[in-house]
Amino acid sequence: MYQDPMDPPVHASPPAHSTTTVERGSFCIARCACGWSGPARRSRDRARTDAEEHGSAPDR
Repeated sequence: MYQDPMDPPVHASPPAHSTTTVERGSFCIARCACGWSGPARRSRDRARTDAEEHGSAPDR
């Protein structure tokens, strides 16, 4: 089957999980490039743990 080179690939892989933390006042939020966002935490360490758990969770 012919596919126009200007069309996006049919079998594109999902974006990789690239997590970061964002400061919002006294809270810290884990975020991911896939659109996921964790709960607001006062503990920055817990927000980083949320991000690690999201990045290591199997895709559904």
